[in-house]
Amino acid sequence: MVALTVGLILAAAANAGETVSMAKLGKKIEPLALKDATGKPFSLAQLNDKKAVVVVFLSFECPISTSYCQPLADLARSFDKRGVAFVGISTNDDLTTEQLAKHVRDAKLPFPVLRDEQHRGADAFQAEVTPEAFVLDGSLTLRYRGRIDNAYAARLKKNSQISRHDLREALEELLAGKSVTEPATLAVGCAIPRETTVTAKSGGAVTYYRHVLPILQDNCQICHRPGEVGPFSLMIYRQAVNWASDIKDFTQSRKMPPWKPTESIAFHNERKLTEKEIATVAAWVDSGTPEGDPKDAPAPKAFPEGWRLGKPDLVLTMDNDFQIGPTGRDHFRCIVLPTNLTEDKFVVAIELRPGNPRIVHHTLLFIDTTGQGRELAKKQHERLKKEDTDQGPGYTVGMGGIGFRASGGLGGWAPGQLPRFLPEGAGFLLPKGSDVIMQMHYHRNGRAEKDRTTLGLYFAKKPVSHRFQSMVIPGGGQLPFLLNIPANNDSYQVQGTVWVGQDCQLHTIMPHMHLLGKKIKVTMTLPEGKPQTLVGIDDWDYNWQETYLLKQPLAIKAGTRFEVEAVYDNSSRNPNNPNNPPKNVRFGEQTTNRCASSSWE
Repeated sequence: MVALTVGLILAAAANAGETVSMAKLGKKIEPLALKDATGKPFSLAQLNDKKAVVVVFLSFECPISTSYCQPLADLARSFDKRGVAFVGISTNDDLTTEQLAKHVRDAKLPFPVLRDEQHRGADAFQAEVTPEAFVLDGSLTLRYRGRIDNAYAARLKKNSQISRHDLREALEELLAGKSVTEPATLAVGCAIPRETTVTAKSGGAVTYYRHVLPILQDNCQICHRPGEVGPFSLMIYRQAVNWASDIKDFTQSRKMPPWKPTESIAFHNERKLTEKEIATVAAWVDSGTPEGDPKDAPAPKAFPEGWRLGKPDLVLTMDNDFQIGPTGRDHFRCIVLPTNLTEDKFVVAIELRPGNPRIVHHTLLFIDTTGQGRELAKKQHERLKKEDTDQGPGYTVGMGGIGFRASGGLGGWAPGQLPRFLPEGAGFLLPKGSDVIMQMHYHRNGRAEKDRTTLGLYFAKKPVSHRFQSMVIPGGGQLPFLLNIPANNDSYQVQGTVWVGQDCQLHTIMPHMHLLGKKIKVTMTLPEGKPQTLVGIDDWDYNWQETYLLKQPLAIKAGTRFEVEAVYDNSSRNPNNPNNPPKNVRFGEQTTNRCASSSWE
């Protein structure tokens, strides 16, 4: 049994490319005295009457660590009556006492959290990452170290399901008087920063302040700063060093900044790094992340506040806060915003202000003239239970969609997307009495959060001669509901075609697929012309869909052909497949259904 256990540990380490630490196992940890979030001294010696003590190293900057706040709180409450004490140690040594106390309150942690001054706690346990758990018996001898469970396969990469609760099982065995079967596992999380500054060896070396910080300011900090949707901040040197390997990997793979098109015409709000910028980041990481001279740093980036386009003509706000629970899959919520307009209006610009940027991932805006959205919201409200962690206005249809075909659209918003006025003389028709359906993509961050997002609408002050109209190119032809994606097919292809009946201009494109989507491409063929790719996405991700605004509108002649080509993965290898085992999937509005289309305006 011992040989088998060791083999499993080594195999897990090899798969992760890292080594499982056995440090301090079987040894007594000397009573550690640190200050808690209130500034009072706290020592592990105070817990000598406990059957076991769990010490967990935490970081309130690490999204993996914060995602475990609720599970740790539940474990602590569950084992408290069985004589087990939980203690957290925060590695955020730059936090003030007040800031640390607020983090603990917000996370609703029911156990003391200590400040790790000068890394004394991390050194005593030889802890390397957050979160990392250590289980001590009644004599403060270390019996287990490692992960809390196997929710993560790697940093920022979740497994489809949790199959082993390592910390819970270690405690159960210890309390039963048994040896811990797996005393060490590989903890997945954020490296605990030690004070290691690398100095550039020559004036030509790539340094943080001179070369890397400008790239982060221009491309990353719009999301990766306190209070925004980025799961961690990239505002200071230490934060960049802590995430250096991920920054290199994600920029080289072009997963970040999040810009999905691999082939396209020119769009506004393009979030792409140049080859030189990607190489600069890689060179900095490979050379040991040298800091350089702070005097070389550019001025801090100024981020906008308030309405960028001036006071809106109509402000639509959620009538109540929406409360989202701390854990689980991201949540898609359809918020019904009545306009109460007594006459038709033309919308020439929208500006969206997230109420809680930490959790608002992106939004899509639809027009409803039928009242179906209100009915869906009413029915869901009637079914709401007090114990539901997701509470508030609106309704949910699967993990997305709005549950019916919209009467029109107003585009959408994603972090980094700037509001713009439409060309003069053009506008979206917003009929009187209509509702705006605001589909919210909420990202969970490990604690209960609230949001009340606001939408500003700007109406045309001059006559509108060009009405913006949406045209949908349905994948699978004009009768897509007759088709389905067969189970266990990882490359099922569909196509759709429409022809334009009159001259017009093309301003925006929005490719759309659901959870089984794999690839999508939209092409245009002018009369007697060659096909031109408007947008192509080789790695479709439902979480990063958006409306693409052309930098220069395209003149479209009558007889122009638009085509959409889509590929689906309905196999068990698709981590987003909601069906396990896979099953045949038919056309539908829910994200668990098949849907391939591209709307353009």
